[in-house]
Amino acid sequence: MERGTAFVTDAQMRSSLAVIRSLGQQGLRVTAGEETRWSTGFLSKYCSDRVVYPSPKTEERFIEHLIPILEKGNYDVIFPVADACLKPISENEREISRYTQIALPHPSVFQRGYDKGLTLQIAIESGISCPKTYFPGSIEDLPPILEKIEYPVVLKPRVGSGRRGVMVCETPEEVSLRYQQLVEQYGPMLIQEFIPYGGELGVYTLVNRYSEMRAVTVQRRLRSYPVDGGPSTLRETIRNELSETAIALASRLLRAMRWSGVAMVEFRVDGRDGSLKLMEVNPRFWGSLQLSIISGVDFPYLLYRMMMDGDVAPVLDYEPGVQCRWLLPGEILWYLSSPQKLKNFRELLRFDVPDDIISWSDPGPTLGFVLATLRYSMDREMWRFVLRR
Repeated sequence: MERGTAFVTDAQMRSSLAVIRSLGQQGLRVTAGEETRWSTGFLSKYCSDRVVYPSPKTEERFIEHLIPILEKGNYDVIFPVADACLKPISENEREISRYTQIALPHPSVFQRGYDKGLTLQIAIESGISCPKTYFPGSIEDLPPILEKIEYPVVLKPRVGSGRRGVMVCETPEEVSLRYQQLVEQYGPMLIQEFIPYGGELGVYTLVNRYSEMRAVTVQRRLRSYPVDGGPSTLRETIRNELSETAIALASRLLRAMRWSGVAMVEFRVDGRDGSLKLMEVNPRFWGSLQLSIISGVDFPYLLYRMMMDGDVAPVLDYEPGVQCRWLLPGEILWYLSSPQKLKNFRELLRFDVPDDIISWSDPGPTLGFVLATLRYSMDREMWRFVLRR
């Protein structure tokens, strides 16, 4: 069994839990970090040590607290998982790298995935089909854009995840009204052509330092919360002609970005003609990571080995038709917000599908989620985050 060590941030996240379980099952000693002691991943039997750190949103305090931990811990690799940790860890790469390897590409490369505007500009230059996109620098740039774009349009933050700050606008007046409000809350925005929904595919990848693909799975979402678009609550792996096209496009894009490490490349199927349109790249582990693992591709451990050895043998085969769901709280929120509740109640009660959190062999995280829910039950900001408001 492996005798290495790893530090995993954001222990409350289900993607972090998948990383903890993956590395722990390989025999690594895993330390998990979070800003509260009541965290889902802290109660996993694969979590050896627990660290409570300041909120990553207070970037300077977070880094000041993290550096001594890494200096004393002798960790092989640190795995930043959620958006809040990605930015400060990437920006402080030079200092952190004195004590451990960071499972992220070089900061200049990381920014190409973190900033959706940069990603789309690279895609356009590479001939990869995406929604017609405009890049206003300020509200003064809006008038000529509003005259030429067809409606409805989509306003989207250049930095963000989970459809937060994404808004569909039907008229120029609505864009003018909402644009500045969204900029003040989420930062610089993109204006995009609306692509009629024909389905969504995610290409989940690991590429080496030469941007050569070393692991891949493709998933399609079956349900999500919010129901009109958001993180998937039920999804399955697929392998067909369309998924192969998506893999080829994702590989071309990641090469153009000079990417290394893990990334999720998201495509929407255009309801008008069935073509694939690039939506974004998520430069981190994805919420549905557990599905990739149970379909036969252990991304966290492959990334660990690549960090330690420089490269790994390709793992490009996976099992199609595998499903995994996110009951707590994803499927519950899907059920409460979806129509046809009587019909959907039977779906909610299905327990023959593997889950992102619930596991008979590692039951602690389920209790950890309940305790974290109680901890945050009076936190208005957390409820806005969970309910996607």
